[in-house]
Amino acid sequence: MSRDSLWIYDSRPGSVGRPANSRAGTSLLKMLRFSLAGMMLMLLVSGCINLGPDYVRPDAEIQPDWIDIEGSQLSGDPPVDPRWWHTAFQDPVLDQLVETALQQNLSLRSAGLRVLQSQQQLAIAIGNQFPQQQQATGTAIRQKESGLTFNNYNLGFNLGWELDFWGRFRRLVESESALLDASVAGYDAALVSLVSQVSQNYILIRTFEERLAAAKFNIELQEESFRIAKAKFDAGEVSDLDVRQAETLLNNTRASVPELETSLQQLKNSLAILLGKPPHDMNSLLAASSGIPDAPPSVALGMPQDLIRRRPDVRIAERQLAAQSAQIGFAVTELYPHLSIGGTIGSSALKTRDLFESDTEFWSLFGTFSWDVLNYGRLRSNVRLQDALFQQLLVDYRNQVLQAQGETENAIVAFLKSNQQLTWYEAASEASRRAVDVAVIQYQEGEIDFNTLITTLASNVQQQDLLAATEGSVATNLVQVYRALGGGWEIRGQQDPVDLLPAATKDEMRERTGAWDGVLE
Repeated sequence: MSRDSLWIYDSRPGSVGRPANSRAGTSLLKMLRFSLAGMMLMLLVSGCINLGPDYVRPDAEIQPDWIDIEGSQLSGDPPVDPRWWHTAFQDPVLDQLVETALQQNLSLRSAGLRVLQSQQQLAIAIGNQFPQQQQATGTAIRQKESGLTFNNYNLGFNLGWELDFWGRFRRLVESESALLDASVAGYDAALVSLVSQVSQNYILIRTFEERLAAAKFNIELQEESFRIAKAKFDAGEVSDLDVRQAETLLNNTRASVPELETSLQQLKNSLAILLGKPPHDMNSLLAASSGIPDAPPSVALGMPQDLIRRRPDVRIAERQLAAQSAQIGFAVTELYPHLSIGGTIGSSALKTRDLFESDTEFWSLFGTFSWDVLNYGRLRSNVRLQDALFQQLLVDYRNQVLQAQGETENAIVAFLKSNQQLTWYEAASEASRRAVDVAVIQYQEGEIDFNTLITTLASNVQQQDLLAATEGSVATNLVQVYRALGGGWEIRGQQDPVDLLPAATKDEMRERTGAWDGVLE
């Protein structure tokens, strides 16, 4: 009970609030009824006041269209299939890897558990709108004093309710609801990141496999050139210099293989982590190779305005802003009195068999208010603090929208330009292969010197490696386009991220506390 009581009545036997006679009792009863009616009226109107600003989704500067939308490979139509990796690459191995990651990735599972935490935070905030004190009490006392022994038994129930007159608890619910939305968007962000990382790692694995195959093919060519140079030297047709140059080129190309193999294994290990699997399982998952996935001839991007809806990080920033707006309202309510009502009902007797007799019953009702009038300066400073935090988050939100547009434009231009590079590298690679065939024949026939052959062979190594790397770059840049667009989270549909947690995880949580029945299904 607060020191700032508005009214109080106590019917406890022997209390000072007990009526001395029936007239006094009647008078107090009328006062009690009047006070109780007043409090009930306050309850009815308490839902009509919400202090602080009401949140309005802010505007953000968005460009009307993509810079390179006029290109033949781009379309402003929205993507039809949220499973963009399937539509874009048509690779069954990649499809299987993504599905495995969605089921077993530990980071995604952690994001789902954060959503569950936010749900319970919201439930707690909602619960604060109801009587905060609901307490059953009981005591049994045996006491000896002055040679006499006394027993005293009590049973009771206490109820206390801080009225949400200014919208204090409603603002907390508003804030936690927005934070729940932000945590769901965080799950979607983790999903988008996971799909793009799996796709990118897979493409890089296939790219390094191609680069490794090209290196081994060039080793075979150089071994043949070394054999020819050695045969010519043995026949006295060339000097030892040709042999040593051939050997140098061959060993340099051989030396590139371990580096490529190291990078390939590291990529497989990274992919294993994304899939929630040990590294030794990756060779079997990647056994069926179809080479570097080809990018589609056209890509549907949607419009820049779609980023606000599609990109989870933008939605996170906006929902955090909404939550902070509600925190301003909560801070404002602290400037006003806190109003509470409550009561106690129970029984007090010297013997347990008398606890339920009518003359042992007692009850009390109370109404209180408290007001931090001497801390007004501190409370106003907190209002200003929350408002400054809101303004910062507003700037951060608008900056996030700009960054999203910039990231998407960067990914688009990288994809388009790598496609242009690929066209020229394909032509250069084909010309290089033909040059090698001609140069080997001409060297055998003595039409060119070995320096020309060495130059041709070395150029071919570089061209084949560039071709494989650029093919991979086109595919990975397309992955970055879809990631920048926020594509992939839509596969969740209307499912709650908590529902997507593994059954084993839910069973473990239910067994640990027994408190999740009806929540984790």
